[in-house]
Amino acid sequence: MARRLPPSPCDVEELIPELAGLARETTLLYPRSGAPGMYDSSIGGPLLWPAGESWPMCSEPDHWKPLRKPVDVVGPEPVAMVPVAQLYARDVPELLFPPGRDVLQILWCPLIHEGDVSAARPELYWRSEHEITAAGAGILTEPPRPYEYEEEFVPRPSTVSPTKAVEYPNWDMPAGLSQTLEGRFEAFEERLGSSYWDVATTIQSKVGGYPGWTQPPNWPDCACGRRMEHLLSITATEPGYGRWLPLDEHRADSQEPSWRTEADPAVFDAIGHGMDMGGLGGMYFFVCPTCPGMPFSYRYDC
Repeated sequence: MARRLPPSPCDVEELIPELAGLARETTLLYPRSGAPGMYDSSIGGPLLWPAGESWPMCSEPDHWKPLRKPVDVVGPEPVAMVPVAQLYARDVPELLFPPGRDVLQILWCPLIHEGDVSAARPELYWRSEHEITAAGAGILTEPPRPYEYEEEFVPRPSTVSPTKAVEYPNWDMPAGLSQTLEGRFEAFEERLGSSYWDVATTIQSKVGGYPGWTQPPNWPDCACGRRMEHLLSITATEPGYGRWLPLDEHRADSQEPSWRTEADPAVFDAIGHGMDMGGLGGMYFFVCPTCPGMPFSYRYDC
């Protein structure tokens, strides 16, 4: 179910009119440690995987694990990929699905891969729940597990609570606008006691909206020449206080306004999927909805 969020302490565009037209709708996922099933949307939970289909394995020759002794590549045996996300259209209707598909599944190799990414290597699958359950081959209940993995890229099983919200850009502002608005941002924080970045932007696991960049944007282009659209972000950062922390997780004894309240210590350890992802980074997924098959790409930063 959707979470109840603190009300915004202000009308962002009233305080900063230059941001008019830059708001985007997003769906915040709020992963929480739990026991999701294969028919649930989740991060790190079991997947609705056809028993007759091979589980994805990674045999890339350059994957490795930091601090492994001896420090060399893993192998030569292929490494089983791990479930990262499963989202059903019934839970996240805002997600872009190809025609006839209603389940998104993301897995990745939980080792570090050489090259520009230097992170896990993901694969994305679009499914039809009806086709899987009606096929008669059954559901895979015990998928293979990787014999070697980097802990920072293995999520703990987590439930999700898709929650609609409106956010404004962090890194993705038009060229020069952020510098132009520096004085406005300072006045914003002086007035509210919270920064624009805390109140109006989100860096957490989410669908749509702006990517949760922690570094300058790096949007991919499709082979057709169009810039791809942001599908979802899986980030190490989840709010433990403030504007984007669900109200039911706030400290009951807090004297702070709701948009600055910290999490109740009793729930703090359950927040997030448990992945540090190379230092509180994130993996960002993009699709081209106009091309057949809706091809995808991804970016990583930390």
